[in-house]
Amino acid sequence: MTIARQTSMNGDAEKLNELTERIIGAAIDVHRKLGPGLLESAYEACLFFELVNRGLKVERQKPLPLVYEDVRLDCAYRMDLMVEGSVIVEVKAVARFDRVHEAQMDSYLKISDLRIGLLLNFNVKVLTDGGIKRRVNRFPERS
Repeated sequence: MTIARQTSMNGDAEKLNELTERIIGAAIDVHRKLGPGLLESAYEACLFFELVNRGLKVERQKPLPLVYEDVRLDCAYRMDLMVEGSVIVEVKAVARFDRVHEAQMDSYLKISDLRIGLLLNFNVKVLTDGGIKRRVNRFPERS
């Protein structure tokens, strides 16, 4: 691997890590203000508002088509939030994360060919204590 490619990959990793930190910071602020117990849609709307207010480009309920063979299938997959065209954010308000949530994110990452996704469960006492899962798909290597 060339030095230029390594530097590019490290730069990509740093940018994605910085972006996920900003998203998590916004989610923590939303959770501190609202607490647990609301519907996912409320947290999603508030997180969208918070991220946009922080100057980030955010798409809400972004359709995610599935391409099978040469056919594009609109299977009604929708990502809760896509931030800066790089990070998928799935908002949950569940008793606890389940493997199906991780599988959903892994599938979204694979289908979209994006590198990183965040699962955020707002139905916890403290968001940083079991309410955040980071999933990666071919994340840029560090040297």
